[in-house]
Amino acid sequence: MASADLTIAVHSLACLAGKEWMITNGLAGYASGTLDGTVSRRHDGLLVAALPHSGRTILLDRVEEIVHLADGSSFPLFAEGLKEFRLEQGLPVWRFEACGTVIERRVVMPYGQNTTCILYRLLEGEGAVELALRPWMHFRGNDGQADQVLHLPAVVHADGGRVEITQGSYPPLRLAVEGAEAEWRLDGGRVEEFFYPIEAERDYVPRGKVWSPGTFHLRVGREGGAVVASSEPWPVAQALTAPQALDAERERRRRLVAAAVPALHQGVAPLLVVAADAFIFDPRTRFDLVARAQAVGDQVRSVIAGYPWFNDWGRDTMISLEGLTLVTGRPQDAKWILRTFASYERDGLIPNNIPDGGTDGVYHAADATLWFFHALDRYLTLTGDRTTLEVLLPVLRRILEKHRAGTRFGIGMDAADGLLRQGVEGYMLTWMDSATPRRGKAVEINALWYNALCLMAAWLTQVGDTAGAAQAAADAARARDSFNARFWNPATGHLFDVVDGDDGDDPTCRSNQILTVSLPNPVLDPSRWEAVVEVVRTRLLTPYGLRSLDPAAADYQTSYSGGLHSRDFAYHRGTVWAWLIGPFIDAWLRLHPDDKAGARAFLTGFESHLGEFCVGTVAEVFDGAAPHLPRGCTAQAWSVAEWLRAWARTG
Repeated sequence: MASADLTIAVHSLACLAGKEWMITNGLAGYASGTLDGTVSRRHDGLLVAALPHSGRTILLDRVEEIVHLADGSSFPLFAEGLKEFRLEQGLPVWRFEACGTVIERRVVMPYGQNTTCILYRLLEGEGAVELALRPWMHFRGNDGQADQVLHLPAVVHADGGRVEITQGSYPPLRLAVEGAEAEWRLDGGRVEEFFYPIEAERDYVPRGKVWSPGTFHLRVGREGGAVVASSEPWPVAQALTAPQALDAERERRRRLVAAAVPALHQGVAPLLVVAADAFIFDPRTRFDLVARAQAVGDQVRSVIAGYPWFNDWGRDTMISLEGLTLVTGRPQDAKWILRTFASYERDGLIPNNIPDGGTDGVYHAADATLWFFHALDRYLTLTGDRTTLEVLLPVLRRILEKHRAGTRFGIGMDAADGLLRQGVEGYMLTWMDSATPRRGKAVEINALWYNALCLMAAWLTQVGDTAGAAQAAADAARARDSFNARFWNPATGHLFDVVDGDDGDDPTCRSNQILTVSLPNPVLDPSRWEAVVEVVRTRLLTPYGLRSLDPAAADYQTSYSGGLHSRDFAYHRGTVWAWLIGPFIDAWLRLHPDDKAGARAFLTGFESHLGEFCVGTVAEVFDGAAPHLPRGCTAQAWSVAEWLRAWARTG
């Protein structure tokens, strides 16, 4: 079995430019930063805790680390001798060599806790070294601007090797040190201003103040030492020593890889199996949701769409479900995710997203609900879980009723042709939800609508509802006939992106059309499959996914960069989306069912990407033009999930 490891040799700090790391805790909390020890984003921190009400909150920004040697000399740890960075089972490890010493540094978050352990160990050198560790903090929401006012004066309570810090109304940050001759030294506190270079590039506030109350001091030899940071009560935060927490997390990750389908035991796949785990979380701070679920014997699970700033999005969750949970051997998590989102259904819609720290969904999406049918189908195909189907059938029936009659945001079936329309001024309801309204009858929305109707006809037949099944089948047949009559554009040789839109029929060549071939029940007539797959391959395919717009289009953008307006404009006008490699491979195999080797070749570009950007995971998007620099969220659920699903399918 291959391992979930990756090694980067460090010849100079410059070679680490643009490279980041991230780990998570199963609660949507995380720790992240750059490989060179700095903090480049306002979202970064060594402890970003998932808290009730405030959501993900930065408690510990970073730790300044100074090494003091026996001869009286000293050096900042990251300024001297960083020789190697590696991931071991997806966990970060740094190795430093300086002044005759070799020091190892690790970071781990115990699963299910808002706790971070930073471990140090002397691998080579005479005697022990002393570490002076200064924690820097600014309690604020992880997506808040960097210049938010510090909550000072803070309340600091120190007790030997432990300290408890409270700022404003936030829960206390608890810090403890493990190791020989460890102590905490208060020095009256210091305030400094940090610069976050990526925020400057993205046209956000790039500077913000942080505060430190003092330093930890400990001697580190072969036995090691550690700092523990936590928002948990002391009995939880110190239930495991830092080495025990590391061993436990290693074992948990070993089991994750072992549980995945055999195809994911090969090559770089194990690294992405542990990367997938980062997105599945227990939203235990949504107390009302948890109480309702537990009352009927259920649990709650959800999916973070992307780190560091996205929360859980319905569309992303349903697209990701198969790759994150089913091919990785976690069907129980898939079940809880489906039931969790079903409990959020309102007016026949699954939420577009659930705000961080909140409990109520936001529903402005036309496709999230249709992807829910697809995700449920993939789960049922694997598990045959008739009970879950029967539990969810009332929700599924309501969804169809509301879509037939019309629901929020102009979403509803057109009685004239059976196609699904969507759109209302001020909202963008498809997955192309930034500066791309696409009001009307969008190509992938109707592919998903047809697929959902076909699935529903089969499910209703299984439970003996012959009248309901017949109605769903009739609606599907009508939608298919109307689709093939309306969407094929003979002038361009591919599908319209939208028909009956604000400006009529849109002939733009976009990646959305691949879903008309890739879904389990393809709406497009087979005579058109080859033409659609070929136009997508020749105009939109890159080593990292599909472009969102044909480069020949007048408003094609080569790069997703610059300020917010520039990025929003480019988001769906040429930017490459990694998740679309999955539907493309599905469509390719529908045309070429025996060409698994050729299909797998479309995935090879991602392997080099694992050593860049946020190492060991897959970015949200890439520039449309070569060299296709990674952009957007550093780790994206559907990017990882669709790579895993496609890799498993082509194995």
